[in-house]
Amino acid sequence: MALQFTSDNFQAEVLQSEQPVLVDFWAEWCGPCKMIGPLVDSVASDTEGTAKVGKVDVDTEQELARTYNIQSLPTIAFFKGGEVVETLIGTKGVTAEALKEKLAALA
Repeated sequence: MALQFTSDNFQAEVLQSEQPVLVDFWAEWCGPCKMIGPLVDSVASDTEGTAKVGKVDVDTEQELARTYNIQSLPTIAFFKGGEVVETLIGTKGVTAEALKEKLAALA
């Protein structure tokens, strides 16, 4: 199951992580977000111990959404060393395998 990232834990869990981190920026009302939600959860299970995978609800965490200039949902951001190194917008090409490959390449 994916972690829940909030403004309270984002610094420690994402920015200071020794492991690569996948952050799924999503919203409850977003249909495509609900489509990829189970994929993100499956990637979280499959990469436990080698990467962190979590979600940010942009409705409750508007400051984080602004900080990372999230304008379309879903947006998946890959972090390494506290920096965004890649971003995927929408659902095109988003598969569990593709997400795991991107995380593995950052390890």
